[in-house]
Amino acid sequence: MSIRQHDMRLAPETNKQNLSLKRKRRIRQNIPLFIMFIPVLLYYLIFKYLPMGGLIIAFKDYNFADGIMGSPWVGMQNFKLLFRGTNTVNIIRNTFRLSILNIVFGFPVPIILAIMLNEVRKTWFKKSVQTIIYLPHFFSWVIVGGMVISIFSQESGIVNHFVEMFRGEPYPFLYKEGSWISIFIGSGIWKGAGFGAIVYLAALTSIDMSLYEAAHIDGAGKWQQIRHITLPGIKQTIVIMFILQTGNIMEVGFDQVYMLQNNVVSGVADVISTYVYRVGLQGAQFSISTAMGFFESLVGLVLVSASNSLANRFDEGLW
Repeated sequence: MSIRQHDMRLAPETNKQNLSLKRKRRIRQNIPLFIMFIPVLLYYLIFKYLPMGGLIIAFKDYNFADGIMGSPWVGMQNFKLLFRGTNTVNIIRNTFRLSILNIVFGFPVPIILAIMLNEVRKTWFKKSVQTIIYLPHFFSWVIVGGMVISIFSQESGIVNHFVEMFRGEPYPFLYKEGSWISIFIGSGIWKGAGFGAIVYLAALTSIDMSLYEAAHIDGAGKWQQIRHITLPGIKQTIVIMFILQTGNIMEVGFDQVYMLQNNVVSGVADVISTYVYRVGLQGAQFSISTAMGFFESLVGLVLVSASNSLANRFDEGLW
């Protein structure tokens, strides 16, 4: 056997040994990262995945005395009772309506804000605006709800002070279904747009600035640069955020609805989260409320999968 043939036989074994050594070295280098990941993994296992076992309550006539495993099995009876209810369809309709309106009017706002801030050249002004629009994200809905009620209150609201000057009488913004929905959507946009804008601003930093320079030399204006460079550059981020928001269509925030709703507008303000709170926690009908929660999660999973399948047609899916 020649020396060349001997070396060719040894080469694959040498390569495997080198790859194995590199892999072990990489694992040793990343041990601190693995240790930091353990609390995150435990959090999701304990507080996210293990509680999923409680979904079995939706198929049982649950009571405290017998516990989860001892309560009698009733199959789909809870779902039948749920959808035979007179308010169930209206509650689901309200949830869809508010979520769709949130997407239609709220989803583009952070993108527009991020693009506008990206065009600002004064660093101090840009950072100041970022801070101002991001600050509401840290306010709880208890605070925001109090602010909204103070502004639109029929008796002492700031807005009604000016309305009364022109109309002669205050307008019940929080007691009319149309105006309540507008206030609900507007307050949600005001609170959440800043966080979304920060996400898109981070995505904008990945765009090569030489593309803008080349476009400027070719005579492209700002609108053309935004259309042909900026938006395509953050397209993947937009798709991901849209898929995530689509998955939350059935999850209108409980805090926001609970703080702003009242009995007068319950026809449009009663959603799945408030139903689960009222029936499950206040009424102690845990099986019915769990069935509603299970239905909500199932619809969310279907919507996320459908959105991702649609995005995959444009090679932008999450999986």
